[in-house]
Amino acid sequence: MPHVVPPQPTLPQRARRAAARALLSAGVRAKQAMTRALGDEPPELSPPIEGLPLYPVVAYFADTTDQAYQLRQWLPVLERVAEHHPLAVVTRNWELTQELRATTHLPVLFALQLDGLRRLYEQIDVKTVIYVNNGWRNFQSLIYQRALHVHVNHGESDKISMVSNQAKAYDHVVVAGQAAVERHRRALINFDLDRLVVCGRPQLDLEVPPVLGAAPGRRTALYAPTWSGEDDANNYTSLDRYGVAIVRALLARPDVRVVYKPHPRVLTAEDPAIVAAHTEIVRLLAAAGAPHAQPLGADILGLFEDADLLVTDISSVGLDFLYLRPDAPIVLTDRRTDRTRILAEAPVAGAVDIVDGDSVGDVAGLLAANLAADPHHDERVRLRDHYFGFVRGESSRRFLELVDGCVERRDAMVAARPGTSAG
Repeated sequence: MPHVVPPQPTLPQRARRAAARALLSAGVRAKQAMTRALGDEPPELSPPIEGLPLYPVVAYFADTTDQAYQLRQWLPVLERVAEHHPLAVVTRNWELTQELRATTHLPVLFALQLDGLRRLYEQIDVKTVIYVNNGWRNFQSLIYQRALHVHVNHGESDKISMVSNQAKAYDHVVVAGQAAVERHRRALINFDLDRLVVCGRPQLDLEVPPVLGAAPGRRTALYAPTWSGEDDANNYTSLDRYGVAIVRALLARPDVRVVYKPHPRVLTAEDPAIVAAHTEIVRLLAAAGAPHAQPLGADILGLFEDADLLVTDISSVGLDFLYLRPDAPIVLTDRRTDRTRILAEAPVAGAVDIVDGDSVGDVAGLLAANLAADPHHDERVRLRDHYFGFVRGESSRRFLELVDGCVERRDAMVAARPGTSAG
């Protein structure tokens, strides 16, 4: 069964935590030293960097700035982990390296080529590597044999991409709750469920300042569609099929403030239908004027507090809202108009109303019913526990316990191998 490996409180562990706190206090100096060493242009091979500290925990991210949202949502969590274990971010893209160095106090190390990555891992004696996505260059990092490799993903959703066979490559796969365990059991063959570690979603423990504020005399409806995915199987967006109809129906109500927050990759989409729908929604909201909003660059979690209704697709947004706002209704979309399939793949679909090809003709009535009442409240609260199951704060504790346990066990396993010793 999925498990969490609790650490044993030991003197070395306390010493490492003290060292991590000391390292944080010197973080600015370390960042400046690395910047001077690397210069303003990416070196041919980087590192090694002379005098680099040891970092037993690494967050590895090999993709470009277009996918950086996947890592950024983990940065506050990783900064908390760094209070207990020295932790560095390792990147393979120079532009992203520069951006991250300007936005986090965590050390950000750049390795251009595979040889440089290997030398870096040896130099810092990494013991646990954390991965936030399934980018193909993760496999270059997985070559390193003296660390445990932990996949955490960048959200909890019912998308098919959440259960890739790539999960078999990692020592542990962090999942949010029982729904994710069952998702892996249904989708994968010859997969050891003991690799799964149930931790909830640590990001949802963080306090995110509200973005919107109140709209006197109006309730707030948040429309947050996902993007169209890498292929048709991973395309869950409602934007091109129902997006304009949803926004028009909401704007027709004088007692509703409409807030439009699409997935970041919608903003760089090239599909003509996606671009046309997004452009039309932006135009409609601009024409409607205040108090409607398009906070395109805002943290999505910061929009939840003032939302009275969420309209979204199969994505992490709906489940994050389910956890943080169990008191507010959700309306889900289904671009495939396949009620049997969506109920089988997404348990939350059984606790919400659904906009699809059969119901979009009465989208105004469907939205009005959810604004007037909350017809699925009790079932939605039950499913919240199925997806997450923890009180706020528990996820962060469990995740830190996992990291602690991985560092401890890695040392024990390396020390037990003939002719080797832990770093």
